[in-house]
Amino acid sequence: MNKTLFYYFIFSLFTGTSIYVLQYFSVPLPRVIRFYLNDFLIIPIILFICLQFLKWSKNNVHYTLNLSIILYLCFLYSLLFEYFFPKYLARYTKDFVDVILYFASGFLFYYLQKTKK
Repeated sequence: MNKTLFYYFIFSLFTGTSIYVLQYFSVPLPRVIRFYLNDFLIIPIILFICLQFLKWSKNNVHYTLNLSIILYLCFLYSLLFEYFFPKYLARYTKDFVDVILYFASGFLFYYLQKTKK
């Protein structure tokens, strides 16, 4: 297992969960953390889980996600959370910065999964 990717996954999961808990208890956070950090963290979290499932299902510990799959997921997240959901659900707002963050974190995941131990 790529330890760098695993540690980044754990860090992302812990950080994202902490932000949600702090927001739930109305702890004041800087705007950049409240509105953008979790958008940056979600793509690597989802991709890591998918990668582990695919490694298991294909019985191939060296399996990696190619860039087109990663970009496809980033595109779907952008389409759903920045176009469709804001049209129909008041909880969501359109924000082009989120789209950039989805793709930036997708590229970071691609880079991290390619790094050697």
